[in-house]
Amino acid sequence: MPEATIDTGHTAWLLVSTALVLLMTPGLALFYGGLNRAKGVLNMMLMSFSAIGLISVLWLAYGFSLAFGSNDSESANGFIGSFTQYLGTKTFPAELWGATAENPSGIGIPTYVFLTFQLTFAVITVALISGAISDRAKLAGWLLFAAGWFTLVYVPVAHWVWGGGFIGADLHALDFAGGTAVHINSGAAALGLALVLGKRIGWPRNRFTPHNVPFVALGAGLLWFGWFGFNAGSELAADGITGLALINTQVATAAAVLGWIAVEWLRTGKPTLVGASSGAVAGLVAVTPACGFIAPFAAVLLGLVAGAVCAFAVSWKYKLGFDDSLDVVGIHFVGGWIGSLWLGLFATVAANPAIAEVIGASDGLFYGGGLTQFGRQAAASAVVTVWSFAVAYGLGWLINKTIGFRVSAEAEVDGIDVAEHAESGYDLSPAGGAGPAGAFALAGIGGTPDGEPAVTGSAAPDGGKAAAAEPAAGPAAPAAGVGEKVHG
Repeated sequence: MPEATIDTGHTAWLLVSTALVLLMTPGLALFYGGLNRAKGVLNMMLMSFSAIGLISVLWLAYGFSLAFGSNDSESANGFIGSFTQYLGTKTFPAELWGATAENPSGIGIPTYVFLTFQLTFAVITVALISGAISDRAKLAGWLLFAAGWFTLVYVPVAHWVWGGGFIGADLHALDFAGGTAVHINSGAAALGLALVLGKRIGWPRNRFTPHNVPFVALGAGLLWFGWFGFNAGSELAADGITGLALINTQVATAAAVLGWIAVEWLRTGKPTLVGASSGAVAGLVAVTPACGFIAPFAAVLLGLVAGAVCAFAVSWKYKLGFDDSLDVVGIHFVGGWIGSLWLGLFATVAANPAIAEVIGASDGLFYGGGLTQFGRQAAASAVVTVWSFAVAYGLGWLINKTIGFRVSAEAEVDGIDVAEHAESGYDLSPAGGAGPAGAFALAGIGGTPDGEPAVTGSAAPDGGKAAAAEPAAGPAAPAAGVGEKVHG
């Protein structure tokens, strides 16, 4: 039998991509942390960091084998991978992903590298869900949910889409880097969990404003940076398709920034940095499934549509009455659906021959393929939506009824950071010699009814006009859905 060989160029690129994708989860922690209130910033960020710890171990223990192990006599064909092929600490130092003695035509990447690359995807998918339940979730409940949802949802869905399961192999739906497996998956789970935990105290009557907009922008920047590994790395090679995914990631994200702030400009006359940051994330989400299968001009159009639609979508929670704290549904779920369906319109074999040769998919509508691929994309997205939502809702309900998922009302009002973790993100005690008002008074920062520091006067973005003109409690359903100023 021929010996498998390592392609050092492909392997080096995947090593870099793995590091980039791992960086995205701390970036997400900053993005979510900045959007959160000051008294819950640590709890919010810890949910992301704890996901790194928990999911990394579970992925090695059994996740990788079930997601990417071969469909064999031990497994449910098409629905889950091998239960033993890579189980636990079994070693495979000589085996190469796609380049074994049995499959010498593979691209020559060591299995450990591919395992670690996919590990980072599993980590951030779980972490994304946490944004829907900020300010009110116990860490113990979150960790139990994360373990259960990872096992029952992420692992099988990754197999369905990328590991030889029925969505990729039988349905022939396209997903280059995670539109269904990551974003629709996490967005549907976020909706289910938000419904189980219920609304934050005071929502939507009170305003829940981001406590640190620079954190938001820094987090979005790290996500954008890391996303090049997320998307371009998913080619698992350094070749022309990698370059296509790279440029599409950039231009779609850039266009989405413009699309989101254009909506803000038209609706309120005031484009915001939070809006631009959120638009960037919406573009990154939408281009994820499509980046390796569409031409760059289609990526620009996709970004514009995703940025504008997601800017509207974040208001739907007010109309429908569910408290998705940081708009995981409005950005990741909606953006993931947009990107997945976009493939039914603009996917083309001319951009990536693997569409037909490897996946067995068809050209999109605008390339003469009719609605066949559009239907496949819709079906795949719907299957993942229903499964993820149902399991997340069931798991959340069960945890809430047993160990309890939501913190007490007192802890929520006083601050979840102190109640859950005995620490706070900021020292809010009076500064020595500064008088009873402390350092915040010297900085021109006053207190809000719920104890949050609030910028007033000339330090405020609008010069203090909003504080003077608006009551402490906003309307029941803020216009445009952005009264919280969480996104936009």
